[in-house]
Amino acid sequence: MGETPRWLSASEQNAWRTIVGLHQKLNAAMSRDLQASSKLSGADFQILVALTDAPDGRQRFQELAKVVEWEQSRLSHQIARMTKRGLVTRQDCAEDARGAFVVITPAGRQVIEAAAPRHVALVRRLVIDVLTADELATLARLSQRVIDRLEDASE
Repeated sequence: MGETPRWLSASEQNAWRTIVGLHQKLNAAMSRDLQASSKLSGADFQILVALTDAPDGRQRFQELAKVVEWEQSRLSHQIARMTKRGLVTRQDCAEDARGAFVVITPAGRQVIEAAAPRHVALVRRLVIDVLTADELATLARLSQRVIDRLEDASE
Protein backbone atom coordinates (compact mmCIF):
# COMPACT_ATOMS: atom_id res chain seq x y z
CA MET A 1 0.00 0.00 0.00
CA GLY A 2 1.79 3.17 1.18
CA GLU A 3 5.50 3.58 1.41
CA THR A 4 6.95 4.05 4.90
CA PRO A 5 7.96 7.69 5.30
CA ARG A 6 11.65 8.49 5.54
CA TRP A 7 11.41 10.71 8.61
CA LEU A 8 13.93 13.48 8.97
CA SER A 9 16.79 12.98 11.36
CA ALA A 10 17.27 15.60 14.06
CA SER A 11 19.97 17.36 12.00
CA GLU A 12 17.87 17.19 8.80
CA GLN A 13 14.84 18.56 10.63
CA ASN A 14 16.96 21.36 12.10
CA ALA A 15 18.32 22.22 8.65
CA TRP A 16 14.83 22.20 7.10
CA ARG A 17 13.34 24.37 9.84
CA THR A 18 16.26 26.77 9.53
CA ILE A 19 15.68 27.10 5.77
CA VAL A 20 11.95 27.71 6.31
CA GLY A 21 12.65 30.20 9.10
CA LEU A 22 15.18 32.07 6.96
CA HIS A 23 12.67 32.35 4.13
CA GLN A 24 9.88 33.56 6.43
CA LYS A 25 11.95 36.05 8.40
CA LEU A 26 13.70 37.46 5.35
CA ASN A 27 10.45 37.93 3.43
CA ALA A 28 8.80 39.56 6.46
CA ALA A 29 11.72 41.95 7.05
CA MET A 30 11.90 42.93 3.38
CA SER A 31 8.13 43.42 3.15
CA ARG A 32 7.97 45.54 6.32
CA ASP A 33 10.77 47.76 5.07
CA LEU A 34 9.24 48.18 1.61
CA GLN A 35 5.87 49.08 3.09
CA ALA A 36 7.33 51.55 5.57
CA SER A 37 9.74 53.25 3.19
CA SER A 38 7.92 53.21 -0.15
CA LYS A 39 4.32 52.09 0.48
CA LEU A 40 4.96 49.05 -1.72
CA SER A 41 4.00 45.53 -0.71
CA GLY A 42 6.39 42.69 -1.35
CA ALA A 43 4.02 41.60 -4.12
CA ASP A 44 4.08 45.08 -5.70
CA PHE A 45 7.85 45.07 -5.66
CA GLN A 46 8.07 41.59 -7.17
CA ILE A 47 5.79 42.54 -10.06
CA LEU A 48 7.56 45.86 -10.70
CA VAL A 49 10.99 44.17 -10.70
CA ALA A 50 9.75 41.56 -13.19
CA LEU A 51 8.40 44.30 -15.44
CA THR A 52 11.55 46.43 -15.29
CA ASP A 53 13.52 43.33 -16.27
CA ALA A 54 11.29 42.80 -19.33
CA PRO A 55 11.88 44.53 -22.68
CA ASP A 56 9.81 47.72 -22.94
CA GLY A 57 8.62 47.22 -19.33
CA ARG A 58 5.86 44.90 -20.41
CA GLN A 59 5.14 41.22 -20.23
CA ARG A 60 2.36 38.91 -21.29
CA PHE A 61 0.08 38.13 -18.38
CA GLN A 62 0.76 34.38 -18.55
CA GLU A 63 4.52 34.85 -18.74
CA LEU A 64 4.45 37.23 -15.78
CA ALA A 65 2.53 34.62 -13.78
CA LYS A 66 5.31 32.11 -14.54
CA VAL A 67 8.07 34.55 -13.63
CA VAL A 68 6.58 35.36 -10.23
CA GLU A 69 5.35 31.77 -9.69
CA TRP A 70 1.76 32.81 -8.98
CA GLU A 71 -1.61 31.44 -9.99
CA GLN A 72 -3.56 33.47 -12.55
CA SER A 73 -6.22 34.53 -10.04
CA ARG A 74 -3.68 35.89 -7.54
CA LEU A 75 -1.89 37.80 -10.29
CA SER A 76 -5.19 39.21 -11.61
CA HIS A 77 -6.12 40.56 -8.19
CA GLN A 78 -2.65 42.01 -7.65
CA ILE A 79 -2.59 43.68 -11.08
CA ALA A 80 -6.05 45.15 -10.42
CA ARG A 81 -4.80 46.71 -7.15
CA MET A 82 -1.67 48.04 -8.82
CA THR A 83 -3.67 49.44 -11.74
CA LYS A 84 -5.88 51.40 -9.33
CA ARG A 85 -2.72 52.93 -7.86
CA GLY A 86 -1.36 53.80 -11.31
CA LEU A 87 1.70 51.51 -11.09
CA VAL A 88 0.80 49.29 -14.06
CA THR A 89 -1.69 49.10 -16.90
CA ARG A 90 -3.15 46.27 -18.92
CA GLN A 91 -2.85 46.35 -22.70
CA ASP A 92 -4.67 44.08 -25.08
CA CYS A 93 -2.49 42.02 -27.35
CA ALA A 94 -3.06 42.91 -31.01
CA GLU A 95 -1.82 39.51 -32.23
CA ASP A 96 -3.90 37.47 -29.79
CA ALA A 97 -7.33 38.76 -28.80
CA ARG A 98 -7.34 36.57 -25.69
CA GLY A 99 -3.89 37.73 -24.56
CA ALA A 100 -3.00 40.77 -22.54
CA PHE A 101 0.15 42.54 -21.47
CA VAL A 102 0.93 44.03 -18.09
CA VAL A 103 2.90 47.25 -18.56
CA ILE A 104 4.76 49.31 -15.98
CA THR A 105 3.67 52.96 -16.00
CA PRO A 106 5.98 55.96 -15.58
CA ALA A 107 4.65 56.25 -12.02
CA GLY A 108 5.43 52.58 -11.39
CA ARG A 109 8.93 53.02 -12.76
CA GLN A 110 9.45 56.08 -10.56
CA VAL A 111 8.31 54.20 -7.45
CA ILE A 112 10.54 51.17 -8.09
CA GLU A 113 13.54 53.36 -8.90
CA ALA A 114 13.02 55.26 -5.64
CA ALA A 115 12.61 52.04 -3.61
CA ALA A 116 15.49 50.08 -5.15
CA PRO A 117 18.47 51.76 -3.43
CA ARG A 118 17.06 51.21 0.06
CA HIS A 119 15.99 47.67 -0.86
CA VAL A 120 19.48 46.82 -2.10
CA ALA A 121 21.01 48.30 1.05
CA LEU A 122 18.77 46.07 3.18
CA VAL A 123 19.63 42.98 1.11
CA ARG A 124 23.29 43.84 1.57
CA ARG A 125 22.93 44.41 5.34
CA LEU A 126 20.80 41.33 6.05
CA VAL A 127 22.43 38.80 3.70
CA ILE A 128 25.37 39.81 1.55
CA ASP A 129 27.52 41.46 4.23
CA VAL A 130 27.13 38.64 6.79
CA LEU A 131 28.59 36.05 4.39
CA THR A 132 32.02 35.68 2.92
CA ALA A 133 32.32 35.62 -0.87
CA ASP A 134 32.83 31.83 -0.73
CA GLU A 135 29.82 31.34 1.55
CA LEU A 136 27.67 33.47 -0.75
CA ALA A 137 28.78 31.47 -3.78
CA THR A 138 28.02 28.22 -1.92
CA LEU A 139 24.60 29.46 -0.86
CA ALA A 140 23.81 30.47 -4.45
CA ARG A 141 25.01 27.12 -5.82
CA LEU A 142 23.01 25.10 -3.27
CA SER A 143 19.91 27.23 -3.76
CA GLN A 144 20.16 26.76 -7.53
CA ARG A 145 20.39 22.99 -7.07
CA VAL A 146 17.10 23.01 -5.13
CA ILE A 147 15.51 25.36 -7.69
CA ASP A 148 16.56 22.98 -10.48
CA ARG A 149 14.96 20.06 -8.62
CA LEU A 150 11.75 22.03 -8.18
CA GLU A 151 11.66 22.94 -11.86
CA ASP A 152 12.34 19.32 -12.89
CA ALA A 153 9.51 18.14 -10.62
CA SER A 154 7.04 20.61 -12.16
CA GLU A 155 7.62 19.43 -15.73
